[in-house]
Amino acid sequence: MNSYQSATQTGYCTEAPSHWPIMKLKRLISVSSGDFLAPEDETSDGFPVYGGNGIRGYAAKPNCHGRTLLIGRVGAYCGNVHLVDGDFWYSEHALRVFSIKAFSLDFFKHLIRVIDLNQFANRTAQPLINSSTTTDRYAAIPPLPEQERIAAYLDASCAAIDAVVAAKRHQLETLDAVRESIIETAVTRGLSANPKRRVVDHDWVGALPERWEAVRIKRVISRLDYGISVSSEPEGKYPVLKMGNIQAGEIVFSKMEFVDEVADELLLENNDLLYNRTNSPDQVGKAALFLGSKDDAVTFASYLVRLRVNHRIIPEFLNYVVNCAGFLAFARRLAIPSVQQSNLNSTRYGRLHIPLPSVTEQRAICEHLNTKVGEMKRVVTTIETQIATLTAYRKSLIHECVTGQRRITENDTSNLMLT
Repeated sequence: MNSYQSATQTGYCTEAPSHWPIMKLKRLISVSSGDFLAPEDETSDGFPVYGGNGIRGYAAKPNCHGRTLLIGRVGAYCGNVHLVDGDFWYSEHALRVFSIKAFSLDFFKHLIRVIDLNQFANRTAQPLINSSTTTDRYAAIPPLPEQERIAAYLDASCAAIDAVVAAKRHQLETLDAVRESIIETAVTRGLSANPKRRVVDHDWVGALPERWEAVRIKRVISRLDYGISVSSEPEGKYPVLKMGNIQAGEIVFSKMEFVDEVADELLLENNDLLYNRTNSPDQVGKAALFLGSKDDAVTFASYLVRLRVNHRIIPEFLNYVVNCAGFLAFARRLAIPSVQQSNLNSTRYGRLHIPLPSVTEQRAICEHLNTKVGEMKRVVTTIETQIATLTAYRKSLIHECVTGQRRITENDTSNLMLT
């Protein structure tokens, strides 16, 4: 029968096996930060340089060799852990773990992640941890043979879980590519299997069904507005949509900020289309429809532009077109680059060509895409739920093993190696 002891002082578990001594990590390890890397020693390849969050670049020479446990010292992700092997450079933004007594590096990799040093970081300026932050932590330490068993079990189990998660993420990437293909085919070819087409060669539009037009966006809009430029706050009267709220052609109401005053004409109305005029080169131009009403009293920030369409186009059809891969790739090439950002102003955007079938065909295409995209979204949601479940199980498994709540025997590790 297993016997347990109180381990509340560890901070990450309330009890531990009675034969696991509880001690401060300073009895087992010491830590020391690395060296500043001079700019002339930085290279485009060579020996990896580890900083506050893993590899940050490369160096012409190493300052460390062999299997080493590194802990990020500085930055938002300080406390992250990397078990490194080979020749590498660790910078002043990383802590190297040195042994005082024998322990398993593989076990401590998991243990330090469970302790979660990030929660103890000094946050007066940039988050950071130091040697005392690390070594003053209490932990329940199993005997070395048990550390090795736990580490072997967790490494094999986590590798199996990670392989399944990677396969599911690949499924999501495949589904996204299929979704993009379905949308672009529908908005450039229609729903007929082999429509008669004519060459137009306008911007990204090479050929269209015979009855379709290629028109500039400015010909199908009745109004265009830039968003507000005042500072927003965590609380207030009017929610402000920002570029982060536009995701995959939809508006996501998360991490909202607010203002207390806004002109009535800058409140969004149903089917207003917003596009992102300034963002990173791979994100600029993304767009979404506002599906609420003016009564919701929602406005939008200055990095967004609102388009309101005229009678020639259905807002939903325009949203599908301006979010398809071909349009976005062409639009982003026309965006004006600046430091880490690109700008796609309303004049350039309005000149871009789009396919324009009859309103009847637009409606049929939207109905078709809503069905297809809706089916794919349900599959995506299922896969994302599976990934979340596997990720949570992985975290729970590590915690149970490192705290001794799940006891790992020699048979457990032997059976894992055979499967």
